[in-house]
Amino acid sequence: MPNLLIIFMILFTVNSGWSQSNEKKNDEDATVFSGRISRLNPAAKLARIRTDFANIKFLNRKDRLDFWNETYPDRRCVALVEGRTNDYLLLRIPQYDTCILKVHFSSGTYLHFESPDLEQTVKVAKELVEILLKKRLAMNAKKTRHQRELDGYVEKVDVVNKRYEILRQKLEIEWQKELAAIEEDKSVSFTEFKNSEARVNEIDTKIETYRVEDHNLKLDRWSLDPALYIRK
Repeated sequence: MPNLLIIFMILFTVNSGWSQSNEKKNDEDATVFSGRISRLNPAAKLARIRTDFANIKFLNRKDRLDFWNETYPDRRCVALVEGRTNDYLLLRIPQYDTCILKVHFSSGTYLHFESPDLEQTVKVAKELVEILLKKRLAMNAKKTRHQRELDGYVEKVDVVNKRYEILRQKLEIEWQKELAAIEEDKSVSFTEFKNSEARVNEIDTKIETYRVEDHNLKLDRWSLDPALYIRK
């Protein structure tokens, strides 16, 4: 049992050391970079550096940069950031003449750079990114929930449409039944009307056949004066 405990402690120590070493390497990858001198201005003690370092955006004016020649890694000098673009850094080298002799640089020299200020800025940026990632995770979960709700609304609309389509079909069937019933009533009424009309005509014919005249004499209206009308 003690042997297992010792082995576990050794593995934990090795793993912890590896994690710290890996984290340190990641920090160096984020803050140590290289660039080539594209132009020097000895009178103003300025150097323009071209670099493709992605984290150049985190460098601010007056940030300190330690730089060295890869041929002499132990000889370092200090520079201050005067300005930057996406691809260039403008550095002021306070001890310009001394650094020329110490680091041995000129136009075209390839240099390495490291900045404690950049390291701090990158650390803050990483913490901010972690916070933003957590917020993004929360907002993405919220977005997913709302997306499911929106998808659910589409399904609800389909359900309502289907339900009312069934009701519409039933209503249309009832409507057609009512119209058919009215049409049938109309047909029956029309048939009865025709029968009644035929009976009326038949009765009128019989009345004419059996009518008895009350007066055989007809009134002769030969005069404009009614007093002179005569029957003949």
